[in-house]
Amino acid sequence: MKPIYALTMAALLAGAPLTQAAPAAAPAAAPTASVPVAAPDAARVQAVQAMLEAMQSEKMMRSVAGASRYVNEEQRASVFAKLEKVPPQEIYKRLALPVARVIGVETANELSAFYGSDYGKRLLQQTYNSRASMFPPEPPVPNAAEKKMLKKPALVQARKELAGADATIRHEAFALLQAIIKK
Repeated sequence: MKPIYALTMAALLAGAPLTQAAPAAAPAAAPTASVPVAAPDAARVQAVQAMLEAMQSEKMMRSVAGASRYVNEEQRASVFAKLEKVPPQEIYKRLALPVARVIGVETANELSAFYGSDYGKRLLQQTYNSRASMFPPEPPVPNAAEKKMLKKPALVQARKELAGADATIRHEAFALLQAIIKK
């Protein structure tokens, strides 16, 4: 009798139903990260473009160029010279469509407001103006109002979504850098 009992418990724990009973209704899913889309609408692209502008993505492009490998110093200087000729608005516009595929309107709006705040600007200042190091620099210390802002559920979710999309954003920035170099 014990082997049957053990097998029954194993089946129950594994989630395999022993009967054809209807499964219990799943709880309603809470809204989660924005769903990647193949063709984002104009409002989504516009919101992402505003977010990229607030995040100073032209500086991110320079960091991507700086992290790339070059044959020699002349090639490196050539890449940076070409990148300097591209106006920031064009970078935001060209990055907006591919990034809008993975970042939603609510996230983009929330991050635009965050990076437009004093704390967000200090965070960007430190991110783009810190020295290269093995360990990331400590983030700036927020005051009481900024601590409250950082705990907002919408902002917490938006920052998680941005962290999840970081690899895609960096890839798209690298692809854009390649297109700029080929001009």
